[in-house]
Amino acid sequence: MVLEELISKCKNNNPKAQEQLYRLFANKLFGVCLKYSSNYADAQDNLQDGFIIIFKKIEQYSGKGSFEGWCKRIMINNALQKFKGIRYMEVLNESIPDEVVEIEDETVPLDYLMQIIQELPHQYRIVFSLYVLDGYSHQEISEMLSISTGTTKSNLHRARLILKEKIEKRISNHQESSAT
Repeated sequence: MVLEELISKCKNNNPKAQEQLYRLFANKLFGVCLKYSSNYADAQDNLQDGFIIIFKKIEQYSGKGSFEGWCKRIMINNALQKFKGIRYMEVLNESIPDEVVEIEDETVPLDYLMQIIQELPHQYRIVFSLYVLDGYSHQEISEMLSISTGTTKSNLHRARLILKEKIEKRISNHQESSAT
């Protein structure tokens, strides 16, 4: 079935079409939910809640732009709503060092990267995911989370430092175990 036809049937509350749409996008959208959730169970809840919103608001999808992008935006917004009210670390001095966080040319497995991103404190993980993984600007993140751009920059910087430290530690441990 063509996506447009599937969307049309979902707009008419067709349960079989809704199930097909869910099966078509669930895996991709679950990855989005994982980036913005504290753990696997929360990501599952966010996915279910997000699809409920998608099916309730599918009438609003006009056919302009990517349907997958529209769904992704709903998933991100749904996950972020759960963090509203959580106090983000405010920065007293909004000047962020210009130092760039770089890792020497080492291969780091993707599953390890995803694991350590998931382990970041939630405010760092959310800002890191929005900025690095989803390409939002500091201004957009600031508006989405109701925090200053200085705070988004600080949280991103701290997230990168934590990730760099964990990656360097892993590389060092790997090199030590290879040497013995």
